Amino acid sequence: MLRWTITFIVIALIAAILGFGGIAGASAGIAKILFYIFIVLFVLSLLARLVKK
Repeated sequence: MLRWTITFIVIALIAAILGFGGIAGASAGIAKILFYIFIVLFVLSLLARLVKK
């Protein structure tokens, strides 16, 4: 999931450099959502691992 976040950030940066503001904003928004989902899943997996031990 983190790989997808980095991919969308790169797409947003390239689109911003080329002047495509709408695509850059949309890609940055998607990257932000994916990053938050990644953080939540990461914390849940850490908590599950602590409870399992």
